[in-house]
Amino acid sequence: MENYNPVQQTASEAEGKTAGIVSYLTIIGWLVAYFAMHKDKKTDIGSYQLRQTLLLHISSFVIGIILNILYYSMAIGAMFYVSGLVNLAFFILWLIGLIGAINGQKKPIPLIGEKAQTTFPSI
Repeated sequence: MENYNPVQQTASEAEGKTAGIVSYLTIIGWLVAYFAMHKDKKTDIGSYQLRQTLLLHISSFVIGIILNILYYSMAIGAMFYVSGLVNLAFFILWLIGLIGAINGQKKPIPLIGEKAQTTFPSI
């Protein structure tokens, strides 16, 4: 009789998990994960993680630009601390998402995870 191990993954699930993990490694990692690993071999977990990381990267970039504009236009020292707190928050969101990708879970990133799934349904 053959032993069944529910923890074992199929090759496509493992590839989707790998694409999800690579997508967290900067926007270039996202591009590599999408075009080299995911585009021709779509998986549920890969799509889920790619959607989340795309919105995370876009949000981080846009908010970073806004904070820099405010910092340099207002020349207020407190903006330095606000920027640091926002960067810390994005790091925590990134870490939560990366841990979910490593574990192969469809766990939404707080604040943006559910929005990402509806914003980018074609990925």
